[in-house]
Amino acid sequence: MSAPAMDFDTLRQAMAENYEQPEGPARNARAEQLLAEAEKLDVPLAVIEALGHQLKVYNYSSEKDRMFVPFARLLRLWDEHPEDFDEYEIHSLHWVFKWMSAGMLDQPHIPLASIEKWLGEMEYRYRLAGHSERAVRGAEFSVAAHLGDLERAERAYAAWLAADRDSMANCHACELHSQGWWRAERGADTEALELWRPVLEGEHSCAHEPHTVLASSLVPLLRLGRPEEARAHHLRGLRLVRPMESMRAAYADHVEFCALSGNEARALELLAERPAYFTDSGDPRSKLDFMAVTALVMDRLTGLGLGGRTVPGPAGRAWTAGELAVHAREQALSLAARFDARNGTSYVSERARARMDQRPLVDRLPLGVRSARHVPPAPTAEAAGPGSVPEPAAPPRPGDDGPARVTGADLPELLAEARRLSQSRSPDAVAAWAAVSRAAEGRELEVRDRAEIADHAAMERGPEGIELFHEAAELYDAAGDPGEALAARARAAYVLALVGGSQEALAAVTELHGKALALLADGGTGVSQAASVLIGRARILVHRVQEGDDADGSGPGHADEVRAAEAAVRELLALAEPHVEDVRMASRAAEAQAMLGELAAHSGDAGAAAELLGRAAEAFVAAGLPSFAVEYESRLAGIARQLGDAEGAERAARAALEHGGPRLEPMGQAQLHLQLAEILGDTERSAAAADHALEAAHWADEAGQGPTLGAWARHQLGGFLLRQGRWAEAAEILESALPDLTADMHGDGAIVQTRWWLGDCLTELGEHRAAAENWLRAADIARHWPEQRDHAMLAHLAAEALGRAGLPGESERAYARAGDLWRELGNVHALVRSLRARAWASLRTGAGLDGARELMATAVRECEEGVRAVSEAEAGQDPRVPLRLVSELGHTHRQFGDLVARSVTDDVEQDAARGLFEEALGQVTLAVSVFASLGDEAVDARTGAELAAGWLEADLLRPAAAAARARGVLSAYAGASEGDEIAGARCAEAENMLRVTEERGEE
Repeated sequence: MSAPAMDFDTLRQAMAENYEQPEGPARNARAEQLLAEAEKLDVPLAVIEALGHQLKVYNYSSEKDRMFVPFARLLRLWDEHPEDFDEYEIHSLHWVFKWMSAGMLDQPHIPLASIEKWLGEMEYRYRLAGHSERAVRGAEFSVAAHLGDLERAERAYAAWLAADRDSMANCHACELHSQGWWRAERGADTEALELWRPVLEGEHSCAHEPHTVLASSLVPLLRLGRPEEARAHHLRGLRLVRPMESMRAAYADHVEFCALSGNEARALELLAERPAYFTDSGDPRSKLDFMAVTALVMDRLTGLGLGGRTVPGPAGRAWTAGELAVHAREQALSLAARFDARNGTSYVSERARARMDQRPLVDRLPLGVRSARHVPPAPTAEAAGPGSVPEPAAPPRPGDDGPARVTGADLPELLAEARRLSQSRSPDAVAAWAAVSRAAEGRELEVRDRAEIADHAAMERGPEGIELFHEAAELYDAAGDPGEALAARARAAYVLALVGGSQEALAAVTELHGKALALLADGGTGVSQAASVLIGRARILVHRVQEGDDADGSGPGHADEVRAAEAAVRELLALAEPHVEDVRMASRAAEAQAMLGELAAHSGDAGAAAELLGRAAEAFVAAGLPSFAVEYESRLAGIARQLGDAEGAERAARAALEHGGPRLEPMGQAQLHLQLAEILGDTERSAAAADHALEAAHWADEAGQGPTLGAWARHQLGGFLLRQGRWAEAAEILESALPDLTADMHGDGAIVQTRWWLGDCLTELGEHRAAAENWLRAADIARHWPEQRDHAMLAHLAAEALGRAGLPGESERAYARAGDLWRELGNVHALVRSLRARAWASLRTGAGLDGARELMATAVRECEEGVRAVSEAEAGQDPRVPLRLVSELGHTHRQFGDLVARSVTDDVEQDAARGLFEEALGQVTLAVSVFASLGDEAVDARTGAELAAGWLEADLLRPAAAAARARGVLSAYAGASEGDEIAGARCAEAENMLRVTEERGEE
């Protein structure tokens, strides 16, 4: 059985609801069904409105080519029966003339002569209707710009801007977008951005702006060297265009931006999100844009040596980057050729080629969103990127060495260079010795040379280096250097301690310690070799303290170990300090200071630890070894932060980043940037903190730690952006962090906080249903916590969001959940507010007024009981607590009255309505009385309630009572200052009430 035919009002409601649906074929199909319903009504205006609705949804979809048929039918109806059109439909008909001209340009099968003829038709009809030529000249400009007729385009552009704005002109936001686009096309990027500024700042907006302005601004910002703004516009703009099927061209701008900013992996993710964009044919011009940027991305990947990588592409087969590069270029040039054949020019093809052949404008612009580092940059002669050559190692511990670039010199020269670098404690020494080792393969070497090669190779091998250290020691012995042999064995002992053999290591190094001191006393070795043994012993003893089971120092024997470690460190310091002119000894002395600092921190003396670590860092820098200071500056930053020394913490963290420099491997960069971000966040410098959190997320991704440290950095970055009111950017980052945040790795508190922040952002963006979902999911985690305040707050926030989303039933249930929690927590204020809000939600559901009235009455009782309980409590209470509860009671009576009054609808019988108004007046009068008891502090709340009571008196046909209340409000503000906005508004309303009551009295 078929559904009954719609009446006109139902049809209009259905069209309004359909327009709110997501763009796409389903919305278009529904519009076609509604046109069929309209044709059943035998109401010409119904058909006109349904055709207009169909035209509108076609225009904002991937099926733009279908809008010409309903428009032709509308135009015929207008020509034949103009009397059937109401004022709104007449305006709409003339408005969509502009869509037709743009739509014709987008369809290469429509001849240019037809487009030019249409422009003339549009000009004639606009003149006949009395409209300005502004929209006509704007349409002519679009045609000329598309053709590449620059002289005509400039003339039309000038005429467009000179013509008067009227009701047919595009909105300010759309006009400014087009004007800025043209200036950017003409190479005036700065001028374009200035034109776009009012749209970017929110002064002008519409259904599709600032979406397209944000997209169009991306490449100009990169060209101008303003990458931070470009990143922000990408994060903010992509969020806007994602749900809008019709914005393929703007989406393509975002893909292009990623390809030009070193974010090829992000570009692939965006292409994968929109598989239909590869094939949708209803808008050939935006398909050309999309295929051109696809070719740009694929050519970029192929140029990076990734042509064989599987990539997202048109459905039906698998694609490699190389294959899709060819296909996308062919598609783009084929479409461009069709436009050029229609236009009689080569302009569209030239622009398409130029777009596809662009080179990156930024090597790598971190975006903050999660992205696996699976698209490496191309290696260059100056510096090969990650993935093409081994990454540099982390800064070494003092006495160890790091990587270097070496030349293909002769072996003696390589040996001399390696020894020089070792003696200067250069981080390049290890790589220099590796080069020596390679050059020495198959060659006869002196025993001493073999010993040094083995020794330095062992430094790179971790636990596997222990045996090699011992081999080096034997070679040193054979070469007649017993002191260096002892040093090598001490290094082996320290590695053994690090892998769990600290007891055995301590026994070994104790024996070595005695031999080294005896050898030094006899002149059998130098101070440097003896210091190597002493530092090995000190490191092992400090390590044993740090790995002890009783961190508070209360365990048996632990205090003795601390004393032994400190004595060993001081012995080292005493040996090294007299010889600090030697960089090797300076590094030993500096590390000794650092170890004393670590022992102080372990013993709970943070102040002493900070001082000693600071001395150590300064000593390393003074010795010309800044990279060795990084570990201790980072540690100092943490201790200073613990001590509340924000300035000192920041200074140390910045020094660590500066001294680490390019030698820091990605994980070190990530950790240091994150540390500085958190320090800056502590002092509310959110913008600077966000910059470093962004860097931390980027470097964590580079290190392959995106799901761990990267997720935490994104969590922090989202919070810092939120603090600045950058809601869309923060939402993108937080949504990106969530999939990687886990309770095991990051703690469930981080997940709850991320969803809480995300809900805040989504609320500001008007995405209330999504905000509620995040708050409810956070609440489901927090419900298991022993302290339930967060659970209650999240449930309350979710209830508010559900109400704003137009879901009163779900909202009422969430308020009930929050209310139960607030009651258990003893928070009367929050309980009462949840009950009031629940009552309003209940009024809009099946419970109706009776259910809402019961909830409001419960809120009143809870408030009264709360006031009574506080009043009966012992002395010493904060005197403001009962006053706040009394104020809450007043607001509850006021809202009770408002709720009852608003329940009166047009279909309520007169007697019933009068009874409800009387009930409402009784509650509002109680509110006035409660607020009056609070004196001058509640004068604004009292006068607001007084005016509400006055209007109810007027509705009950009691003008004298209403006027008395109005005069009471005017009297309350008799001495108010002119700048008091609330007083001004109250007095204006009171005076209006007096006029109304006087008029009714005269009647």
